[in-house]
Amino acid sequence: MLDTDANTRQNERTSIAAFYAGRSIFVTGGTGFLGKVLIEKLLRSCPDVGEIFMLIRPKGRLSIDERLKKMLDLPLFDRLREERPSNLKKLIPVYGDVSIEGLDLRPDERQIIIERVSVIFHVAANVRFIEDLKKDILLNVRSTRDVCILAGAMKNLVALMHVSTAYAHVDKPIIDEITYPPLTSWRDAILMVETLDEQIVRTFTSKYLGSMPNTYTFTKRLAEQVINDYSKDLPSIIFRPSIVISTIEDPVCGWLDNFNGPVGMMVAGAKGLLRVLRVQPNISNDFLPVDIAIKIMVIATWKRGLETITKDPSVYVYNGSSYQIHHISIKEMVTLGLQLNEKLPLEGTVWYPQVILTSNRTLHYVLTLFMHVLPALIIDEIFKVIGRQQMLLKIQKTIYCSVTQLNHFLYNEWIIHNSNTLDVLMTQVPLAEREIFSYEYFNFNIQEYFMNCLIGAKRYLLNEDLTRLEDAKRHYNRMKYVNQIFSACLIVMAIWILARAGIFSYFFE
Repeated sequence: MLDTDANTRQNERTSIAAFYAGRSIFVTGGTGFLGKVLIEKLLRSCPDVGEIFMLIRPKGRLSIDERLKKMLDLPLFDRLREERPSNLKKLIPVYGDVSIEGLDLRPDERQIIIERVSVIFHVAANVRFIEDLKKDILLNVRSTRDVCILAGAMKNLVALMHVSTAYAHVDKPIIDEITYPPLTSWRDAILMVETLDEQIVRTFTSKYLGSMPNTYTFTKRLAEQVINDYSKDLPSIIFRPSIVISTIEDPVCGWLDNFNGPVGMMVAGAKGLLRVLRVQPNISNDFLPVDIAIKIMVIATWKRGLETITKDPSVYVYNGSSYQIHHISIKEMVTLGLQLNEKLPLEGTVWYPQVILTSNRTLHYVLTLFMHVLPALIIDEIFKVIGRQQMLLKIQKTIYCSVTQLNHFLYNEWIIHNSNTLDVLMTQVPLAEREIFSYEYFNFNIQEYFMNCLIGAKRYLLNEDLTRLEDAKRHYNRMKYVNQIFSACLIVMAIWILARAGIFSYFFE
């Protein structure tokens, strides 16, 4: 028996797949962007993994089983269905809600999880920047505490992976792979939102946040402290990805399910909707492909799981960033996006894609009126005449609000150290599994990657058919001519206004 246990431990040290073999896993946030890719990777690349319990809440009219079925119908899971279809049966949806105390787990299901699970991936979080301090503390901080309480009851737990964000530490110009002192007491924060009136909480939110730009980054910082405080009894990992976007290659190129980050801006610009952006053009925004993020999570959890809490009580910290790998400024990113869009235009472009970058608030406001609001009003009036729904001005308002929420990140740049991450990703993966779990990030081709991102956006977000590319190119060229005519009309109008105001008389007296 002792020899068998020793052999098992040795196999786990020399194989990531062997470590996950037979283990039951508990995942929160499994229906989110990161969670979907994590589950697909575990089921496909760790073929003998045990059951995966997914915490899911009903949404709208969909039950948890219906939500799971809908998720598994995505193209993301096509490769898994082809290679290991039987592994899909290992997914077990569990009724729960991270916004409710105790994760809203039913007692019988809670007990089953406690008895069987040995690895936890806590991925669930509210990632929206719309400030609601109470909601974010409940979703991001209290849920983390409740996961830790659940983990503390597990006798077989070997690793608790907590997904944070690199931007939980934006009050520092350099972010290291260490735990940081708390901003305030997470216990007091939870008690406050549980007891105080919601309106009172809203009133002093900005003062309570201090140096943090929004409630998301603030509460993710507090959640890290929860993990740190419980880590004395729990084998814990904190993973801090930067902006997580499309896959590089695993399981398919360019897969994504949201408009967050640079891909969203690329799509808005390519549609002709985003034409003016207030930024510091020469700063660089850090981003991380989602399949690389998942590989880091799977490897880091394996590494932590090899060491017992008594032997090593430290929290393992990994910053998922592109520091030391590639560097592209916002200005270069916009230029690249427009170049790629000319080769691969989107369908239904409402205006010829052009983006002006400025750091001047007044100029941005004026340009927004002329290049966003005015064209939107004109096109909406045309839609009204031809009997179509007026929607462009509403879309522009949404884009303006979304970009405004990103101001802090479009004006600042951080150095996010990632030596621990590069070490596990590129050197510590067993040689036989390098092709499955590792990635030679220094061979990363940024132009090829963003071309695949654009193709992915067309396929998976906009549901466009690539066989209609020639039609899209013809429409793109038409919009180019329309833009030239509109620009000429604006110049003539400006000259006429100046002439009527008598401005030119000063030059010809």
